[in-house]
Amino acid sequence: MNRQSRPASGKLQVIPLGGLTEIGKNMTVFRWQDDIIVADCGLKFPDDEMLGIDMVIPDMTYLQENADRVRAVMLTHGHEDHIGALPYFLRQFNVPVYGSRLTLGLVASKLREHNLTDRTLIPIASGQTVAAGAFSVQFIRVTHSIADAMCLAITSPVGTVVHTGDFKFDQSPVDGNPTDYQRLAELGARGVLALLSDSTNAERPGYTMGERSVGETLDEALRNARGRVLVATFSSNIHRVQQVLDVAWKYGRRVAVIGRSMENVVKIAAELGYINIPDRLLVSIDDIDGIPPEQMIIMTTGSQGEPMSALSRMASNEHRKVSITPGDTVVISAQPIPGNEKMVARTVDNLFRQGADVIYQKTSGMHVSGHASQEELKLMINLVRPRYFIPVHGEYRMLMNHAKLAIELGIDGRDIVIADNGSVIEMDSESVGIAGKVAAETIMVDGLGIGDVGNIVMRDRRQLSQDGIIIVVSTVHRPSGMVVAGPEVVSRGFVYMKEAEDLMAELREAAGQAMGRCLDHQQTDWTSLKTAIRDAIGRVVYAKTHRRPMVIPIIMDVE
Repeated sequence: MNRQSRPASGKLQVIPLGGLTEIGKNMTVFRWQDDIIVADCGLKFPDDEMLGIDMVIPDMTYLQENADRVRAVMLTHGHEDHIGALPYFLRQFNVPVYGSRLTLGLVASKLREHNLTDRTLIPIASGQTVAAGAFSVQFIRVTHSIADAMCLAITSPVGTVVHTGDFKFDQSPVDGNPTDYQRLAELGARGVLALLSDSTNAERPGYTMGERSVGETLDEALRNARGRVLVATFSSNIHRVQQVLDVAWKYGRRVAVIGRSMENVVKIAAELGYINIPDRLLVSIDDIDGIPPEQMIIMTTGSQGEPMSALSRMASNEHRKVSITPGDTVVISAQPIPGNEKMVARTVDNLFRQGADVIYQKTSGMHVSGHASQEELKLMINLVRPRYFIPVHGEYRMLMNHAKLAIELGIDGRDIVIADNGSVIEMDSESVGIAGKVAAETIMVDGLGIGDVGNIVMRDRRQLSQDGIIIVVSTVHRPSGMVVAGPEVVSRGFVYMKEAEDLMAELREAAGQAMGRCLDHQQTDWTSLKTAIRDAIGRVVYAKTHRRPMVIPIIMDVE
């Protein structure tokens, strides 16, 4: 679909640019004729095969092609997989961003890091409606693992689409603000054209436990702990942070906060009034050595075993300020995100080696999900009663399981759309279906480079990581075709050269013979010469080692 293409007459378009058949990178486009609004703009963390990559963001090509039609961004909540790509979006689109006070507080901090402080951030409250082009968007409170999460009711000329964002139905939330069931039911009574619903826990039966249950488990752990306690959790889970603070105050302990993201979120949440910190409860990390261990709690990042996180560095005895000592209790109040299991296990092992008592098992009760399980997903469908159903935010099997739940509740399978990133979903009161495809590639961010690392570069990085590199350097006098110096062979990540002198000598000989054959035939075309060297080295290396390192010939020319 190019820039000039328009939705079919009278059709609403919904175009997910991320968040489908994957976890993270959530971003959805809503288009009515010449008006576009965007719901969320998140990132995804790289998987194990994305060597050196910092993050993955949605492909914004379609929006760039329609830049003059983009009216606003509507944010459901402040998790990285929903706001993390905003700085990259706002570099190109200077449009207003709407979200709750906490969400925009986190966004503002992120934009300051990217020198984008002139962008327009408009805070909204639950129940408030804003207009953007042909759309009006009502924000509706839901519960999740971060405060101020919202569901979006997006009204267009052909009907209202409800986008749940991430949610669960916590009946006793820590902040006392439950999901606005009444408003959702009112929408359902008036008629909802389509429901886009969070599918993360669509495979999990029953109900998701409430956040207060974690507080009870934390209370028991701290009551029984005899020494210092370290709690690692997601920095954005403000309700979890509040419960740690409450329990610390209850048992007369002081709290130190470690980790850049944890310090940042606690500071923003406290300034905005989302957490309550009693006077003198917090203590600087520089002062903890003067406080008895049995009076100390450390809240830290690193619940996912990230190598550079505070907890991982403590576990490997590399943290500058904190060392794990026998008698410490470490509580990992989170479940590993899929793909992080090995890093978490390594951190737990290292903590045990340091003498700590580690509470981390799934059955420990130290973590509950922020996403709705099957019975809550059914309740959302029954409250909203949509004409069409589109499962979002999940891998393909999750979307399929969510679709099965909808069919159980009486939604016709023909009115359910299982889409991919980039699918152009068109709908009106009569029909729904996928009408085309837009660009939705994997855009990798590496340092300051955005999208300049593609499949070829990643293939080279994988090869380097697996078999290493051999560099062959020679100097040739082009007029005479004489080899003035070399070839010299240098290995990195292939073999240790001092212990493989015979192999290095054989590689030098093979390179020299290949060069001699080319130059004897007066082939001074450097491309042909490099190819000959590469092939000769590759044959010898594979015959001797059954490895395929990257071979880079370098020819220097002298007149």
